[in-house]
Amino acid sequence: MSAEPYRFDCHRDHGPYAGVAGFLARIAAERPKLAVRHEVELHAIAPWLDRAARPAAEEAPIRFHPARRTAHLAYGAAEFVTAWAGTLRHPVTVRFDHTADADETTAELLAVLTGRAAPKLHLDLHAGGDPLPPAAPGPDDLRTTLGDSLARGFYHHAARTARRGRALVTPDGDLRHWWAFTTGLATALAALEQSAEALALYDEARAATDDPKIIMSAAYSTAMLYARHLPGAAQDPGRARHWLDQALTLAATIDDEHQRTISTVFYEQGVALLDARSGEPARALRMVDDGLARLTGALAAGERPQDVARLLHNRAQVHLALRDPAAALADLDTVIAQDPGNCEYYADRAALHRAAGRAKAALQDYGTAIRLGPHLPEAYYNRATLEHERGRLDRAQDDLEHAVAIDAAHLDARIALVNLYLERGAPDAAEAGARAGLALSPADPSLLCTLGLIRSERGDHAEADDLLSRALDGDPDLVEAWTNRAAVRFERGDVAAAVSDLDRAVALSPAPEPRFNRGTALMRLGRWAEAAGDFTRALATPGLDRATRRDLRAGLARCEREQAV
Repeated sequence: MSAEPYRFDCHRDHGPYAGVAGFLARIAAERPKLAVRHEVELHAIAPWLDRAARPAAEEAPIRFHPARRTAHLAYGAAEFVTAWAGTLRHPVTVRFDHTADADETTAELLAVLTGRAAPKLHLDLHAGGDPLPPAAPGPDDLRTTLGDSLARGFYHHAARTARRGRALVTPDGDLRHWWAFTTGLATALAALEQSAEALALYDEARAATDDPKIIMSAAYSTAMLYARHLPGAAQDPGRARHWLDQALTLAATIDDEHQRTISTVFYEQGVALLDARSGEPARALRMVDDGLARLTGALAAGERPQDVARLLHNRAQVHLALRDPAAALADLDTVIAQDPGNCEYYADRAALHRAAGRAKAALQDYGTAIRLGPHLPEAYYNRATLEHERGRLDRAQDDLEHAVAIDAAHLDARIALVNLYLERGAPDAAEAGARAGLALSPADPSLLCTLGLIRSERGDHAEADDLLSRALDGDPDLVEAWTNRAAVRFERGDVAAAVSDLDRAVALSPAPEPRFNRGTALMRLGRWAEAAGDFTRALATPGLDRATRRDLRAGLARCEREQAV
């Protein structure tokens, strides 16, 4: 590390990742080989490092990035910084100014960095700093910034930029810019789960102008809010269809035939989405097929490849709804060939490979999704479950730990990790993981159940009983909780209560374990005939392992001896 001090300005007026992007770029310049391993997140955070890239707003992405992507970028960037810090010979202090006025992306990454243990790296965070020179960008500059922020998935900055733009123009004075800022703000708000405010913006646009292009675009965007983005109870397929009909009616009036075809096909995909969701996948497939035929017929060779890829991806989802995975796979292969940089497609294809038993191909696609994502917790989780099925427990544990580190609230990954710790004989790690999960989701039945099992194995039957009872309050159909609480109550000497819990477990599950456990409890009560019935039925379960079959036969033999006395 050079002697020149590290000092970076994080004020949000400098844009997303202000300060931290410069810090990462400096490390990348000094450690280029290390940077190669993290180039996806580095190029997303500091795009000037990617010399081959065009401005993000010119890339015409198939769909906007999810808002949570910045958390994944922060995780990868923190890994990069931690690896660099591990190579330092002497301590280094990095000063960041204006952290109190930082963009959300910068604040998120700094929070991750400060949570990492890097002994030779000290982050010196200053809320203030030197005064910034005043800047007053005009509508053109703000519109460029807005488009870039939306395309890169930096929605808080996009929303601020759009609000600044709307403050400078009016629909009467500059309708073109006003609409760009209004629809850009609505897009950012929808991504940030503030869809009600986005809906109000489109209502405002309809009241402000009768421009058919704006009304058409607002109608389609309103339809998608009702179909996808509003909270569950507020979603309304009927209203979504109403607005799609209006968008299609206006699209039919477009003079230019080429643009008319593109707009019409694009809007029809919303109708196909609603058809698929309403249980009409065959009708949705016909609409997607027809749209593909008309779109490819209207486009020149190589024109708008991502629009074609979007329809092919939609068709793959419809094929899955029609239980035709081979057709879905063929579409995904084509989509990936056309747009090889989209992580979502690899994750979708991995699921198809896995369902078909092609584990090696699935693992390869999950790996690519993780690399391109970057660091998708869901891909780590899915790869971990596949590795676990293949008996590769070290790899499964590593992937699950990554998933939880990236997204602490990923409960499926946390539950799987806790159970894997138990399986591998690490009860301390399992208990710590369960309690960490419950700190985030105190009423999660699976975590309560697992922690109850851990406490019971450690002899704390009172706490275990309470935890398992809370799990059942949240999910009365959780078989494992009935079975585990029965075991706790059996150990505490309340055999009748244990039998009652196992009655519920047997009613819910055809598995042999609840019947075996109930048979054992019934023997303690001297109810030999009922116990024999449970052992007999459990023995009829296909695929029993040798040890379970032996124990069931031993229990049945004892029942028969006792009944013979």
